Amino acid sequence: MELKVHRNTKTELELEIINENETILNPIVHKLSNMDDIEYAAFIADHPLSKNRRLFIRVKKGDPKKILEQVVKELQKELEQFEKDIFSKKSKK
Repeated sequence: MELKVHRNTKTELELEIINENETILNPIVHKLSNMDDIEYAAFIADHPLSKNRRLFIRVKKGDPKKILEQVVKELQKELEQFEKDIFSKKSKK
């Protein structure tokens, strides 16, 4: 996955995600939007046929890049747990 940073300030982060669609961004934005320290979180496509997306994050407090990193780690843990639950030997058939 290729990323380009378009803005990185004390309160805002704007990333362009190259050759990706909404699949990876939906859970990130959902988690960010439920956090008290987030003022705004969204993603857009410059054009419906474009494969690139832009992720926007504005925080009330904290470092937007660190908060994004925290959210990605939380999602990674959730996916690992999901994988264990689905593919464990204890799972019911």
